[in-house]
Amino acid sequence: MKFTKLVFVSVLIVVIVLSTSAASNLDHQQDTTDFNDAIMDSSEYSSAQGRWLLQNKRTRRVTCKKFPGICDAKGSPGPQCCKKKCVNILTDRHNCGKCGKKCKYNEICCKGKCVNPSFNRKHCGGCNNRCSNGEFCVFGLCNYA
Repeated sequence: MKFTKLVFVSVLIVVIVLSTSAASNLDHQQDTTDFNDAIMDSSEYSSAQGRWLLQNKRTRRVTCKKFPGICDAKGSPGPQCCKKKCVNILTDRHNCGKCGKKCKYNEICCKGKCVNPSFNRKHCGGCNNRCSNGEFCVFGLCNYA
């Protein structure tokens, strides 16, 4: 009986503490809301004008579909145009060898071909890392058998 009375009293105390702290937070939020409303009223015209300018701001992107020569510019990712993006089809995993040809998740694109660098002797661990004669590529490292 004493135990249940103790649990009841402790639960009652927790409920009272939580309700008083929630009430004080609610009063604080109302004060902050009134302050924010006052700010909105004083600058209503400028904020509305700013939103209008942001909505009507249009940016034009130069794509290689309209301007194919842009892929040859300095700093371009590659000389070919695939899906409105400049890419290098010799190294791009999503356009390997030709536009739209994707390599599997464990493959990389080397010289326009999808290869698995974990087991390929010509591309062991990366493109053009050739294993010597008598070596095998095991998990991207050249090893003797």
